[in-house]
Amino acid sequence: GGPTLAAESVSVTGEIIDTYCFALMGAKGESHRQCAIECVQKGIPAGVLEDGTNKVYVLLPNKDRSPLPQAVIDKMAKKVTITGKTYTSGGSQFLTIESIK
Repeated sequence: GGPTLAAESVSVTGEIIDTYCFALMGAKGESHRQCAIECVQKGIPAGVLEDGTNKVYVLLPNKDRSPLPQAVIDKMAKKVTITGKTYTSGGSQFLTIESIK
């Protein structure tokens, strides 16, 4: 089927990860913070690893042609609560960032 559109905002709590190192090596946490920052600054997608479910949502800005908020870098490898909309497309899960704290 087509993409599932989520009409309502949800809050997802978890750790911000860089998808490359997490996918290939399971790397996360404070010891990985500097590497994760550098990966995301080089253009590797950032994700959030949800507490409890271990689902990974790829983080997206709130509108197209926009960068991710600076808070994604500032809070890399930290636990955050992101409010936004979730989308599932092509077997991947995405979360737009309306707010991050």
